[in-house]
This record gives sequence, C-alpha cells and structure tokens, in this order.
Amino acid sequence: MKLTLSILLLAGLSALAQAPAKKAEPANKAEAPAKKAPAKKVYPKNPPKTVADFKYGPHERNVFDFWQAKSDKPTPLLFFIHGGGWMGGDKAGIAVEPYLKEGISVVSINYRYVSQSQDEVPPVKGPLHDAALALQTVCSKAKEWNIDKTRIGASGGSAGACSSLWLAFHPDMADPNSSDPIARESTRLYCASVAGAQTTLDPQQMKEWTPNSKYGGHAFLSLTGKDRPTFDAFLAAREKILPWIAEYSPYALVTSDDPPVHLTFSGVPNLGKDEKDPTHTANFGVKLQEHCKANGVTCELYYPGVEGVAKNATEYLVKKLKE
Repeated sequence: MKLTLSILLLAGLSALAQAPAKKAEPANKAEAPAKKAPAKKVYPKNPPKTVADFKYGPHERNVFDFWQAKSDKPTPLLFFIHGGGWMGGDKAGIAVEPYLKEGISVVSINYRYVSQSQDEVPPVKGPLHDAALALQTVCSKAKEWNIDKTRIGASGGSAGACSSLWLAFHPDMADPNSSDPIARESTRLYCASVAGAQTTLDPQQMKEWTPNSKYGGHAFLSLTGKDRPTFDAFLAAREKILPWIAEYSPYALVTSDDPPVHLTFSGVPNLGKDEKDPTHTANFGVKLQEHCKANGVTCELYYPGVEGVAKNATEYLVKKLKE
C-alpha cells in the first residue's frame, strides 16, 4: 500500500514539474501595465498675446487672440481660422513670429464646432457665421489696435481653409443700416492663402473630382451622437440641400469681384481617380482654379512640382499683404 502511494505521489510531482508555469498575476490592478495615453497636441511657442481670449460672441468658443506687430502706421493683418473638420482644433495652432517680424499683426479665432451648433440650420452656419462675426469684431477694433482693415488676409488648413475661402468669396455681410457698429463692418478680405482646402461642399462635385470622397455631410446633416453622417447619406440628400450648398460652398460663391486666393496641397492632383487622402486632395485646387479663371478671379495653386508659385501661406501672405 505504501509503495502504491509513493508511486502515485511521484507521478503527481512529475506532472506538476512538466506543466507550463502560469503567468504571474499582478498583486492588484494598480500594478497592471497602464494604457498608453494619446499623444498630447503640441502647439507652436508664441510670444505673449497683446489681447488674449477676446470675447466676440455669446458662446464659450467665441474668443480670439490678438498679437500686435510693432509699427508707426496701421499694419496688415493675418486672420487665422484653425482646422479640425469643424469638429475639433484650437486657435493655438498658429506660429505668429514669421508675421510679426514682417510687421503683420495676427488674430487667431476659435468658433463653435458643428457639434455645438446643431440648432443652426444647417449646422455649418455656426462655425462660418462665427468666423464672419469675429472678422467684423476685429475690424471694429482697427483704430485701437493699429490695424489696416483694408489689408486683411485669411488663412487656415482643411476646414479652416474652407472657412477662409467662404469668407473670401461670400458677398459682403455688412449691414450699413444696423444700430450695431460691429454689424456695420465689412467681411470682405484683401486676400486668402490656405492649405488642404475643401473648395466645394457639393457631394456630387466631390464624387466627380475624387470618386472615393467621404467628407462634408456633417456640415449640413445632423450628427448622430458624435458620428458624422455617411457620404452616401450626404449624396442622397443633395437635392434637398442645394440651397444650403449654394450659400456655404466656396466654389458656388465665386464671382468676378472676389479677392485673390492662394492654395497649397501636399500631393499632386489625380482627377477622376481615388485618392489616398480624398479630403485634402489637390483635385480641389485644380477645379477651383479653373472656376476662378473662368470668372476672372486670381487663384494661385501650389502642389509638389509646381514652379513660380509661393509654396506656403507665410510666403504668399507676407508678399501680398505688404505689396
């Protein structure tokens, strides 16, 4: 009996020795490996603001920052609108030193996201009309802040670029008969220089220019939670929203009296073909340039390989605003 028990005990010990060792569990949850935090957005380091978070409207994001260039006479102004799909982004994303050293003052604005303007019809009216109001507010401070309000150039990337072009092409929104002095100010620009712009918000044009287009529905259609409407839903709604497209699509607003614009894109155009980044394709630039030329509006376009054109907004705006 004792022999049998010994044999069984030895067999059990052998089996335990051959079994794979279990991975040690953390003694408590605090010892478990922490998930990697998303990278924190790094913004350019700028000199102190002349005016910080100037309030131009009722919403918490209706604020802008102002940097005043040193000058004995009124300075030109860069009016910067940040990108982020009208869904994110911040006014801190502009490097102001290259402009200040050239005697160009800078304003950088925040505005309502479309998620914060779902009560507007359509939602994109929120960020675009905020931009117009911010511009009028800046113009109302021209004398106090030593700004030449006849020499304001707008700039931005992606959605900020689209907003800048909307301002450039939209008829003047000034109301000369208003009792509000800010509302009497002009929204017309001297020029605009933008990067990666969506030059149309017409889904049919987008699809014709770039078949795998996927952007724009959230400008006109309600959000479901934080999700953007699908491009198919955007395209299906086109006939119903044509009046909004006519009001808010830069391409639709081009007329012969518009200021000159300058566009930059990081890739070469590929009209009629799928693009790796259809939301920021140079196809937008090629088609807007054609349309501007047909309407007698100056539209300079840069993408890799193009010669004789400013390669970025700073290069263009410094030259244009100081001419």
